[in-house]
Amino acid sequence: MTAVELENLCKKFTLSRGWGRNRTHKEIIAVDNISLSVIEGQAIAFIGPNGAGKSTTIKMLTGILQPTSGTARLLGLDPWQNRRQLAYQIGVVFGQRSQLWYHLPPRDTLELLARIYNLNRQEYIKRRDLLVERFDLSPFWNTPVRKLSLGQRMRAEVAASLLHAPKVLFLDEPTIGLDVIARQELRDLICEWNRSEGLTVFLTSHDAGDIEQVAQRVVVINYGRVVLDDKVSTMRRQYLGSKILRVKFHNSPTQINLPGVTQLKAGEYALKLEVNTRITPIETVMTQILKAGSVADIAIEDPPLEEVIAHIYAQAAS
Repeated sequence: MTAVELENLCKKFTLSRGWGRNRTHKEIIAVDNISLSVIEGQAIAFIGPNGAGKSTTIKMLTGILQPTSGTARLLGLDPWQNRRQLAYQIGVVFGQRSQLWYHLPPRDTLELLARIYNLNRQEYIKRRDLLVERFDLSPFWNTPVRKLSLGQRMRAEVAASLLHAPKVLFLDEPTIGLDVIARQELRDLICEWNRSEGLTVFLTSHDAGDIEQVAQRVVVINYGRVVLDDKVSTMRRQYLGSKILRVKFHNSPTQINLPGVTQLKAGEYALKLEVNTRITPIETVMTQILKAGSVADIAIEDPPLEEVIAHIYAQAAS
């Protein structure tokens, strides 16, 4: 079944400036005829630069805004016509906005949310206990939210958004401000829930790690239009055909001079190279490295996803 269906979705705003006879009106297209389909259980990263139309699209999907033209269906429902009914089937987490009561512990917030969603008491207790266990909320279960670390608060935020067993979860910058460990823990939890419950995840993020580890598919928008819709792995291969090689030698290596190979760093016994595989195959570079000296260790890495996305934006702008 399709979880999200957009067809020629468009949203225009009118910007007014000045007063009286000098007042001018300018039409701004925030979302420009986006068509998109997401199947149930898929984790999708919906990304783009600031002002690309991401937030406007999500606001239309959740029924906050009504489109200028086009249609949208979320779990088979019209978001702006069936907003109340849809609220029971979706969860939303904003990285910079909290749904937790600031002076209350997570325990009390979940109790309040259970009443808001009219959850059966026995079902609520079963669901709550599962979330407490999976998200490891016990150490701060009775601690006021204002005293929690950012990582603890975000775990509680996501757990609270899953309390009513939504079918679609919208995540807007969920790992912003988190340290490396907290960020990885939250990603793992989201992935686990996506697999175990078939949860559809709609993620917006500027963090490449979120996109790589949480999403199976990436949709990139710019100026309100979709410029790429593909798998994460395919996006890497198609838009940036390069590899990063980190090599450690037992002794000082000789110079490596090959077309398409750039030396990023060099130490007495180590090299970091960027290889454009469209110019020189990685096998040719490996052969040259082995000739350059006695190799102690070698690692081949993909370039950071930020570079891939920047490359896509540059192509879209040209």
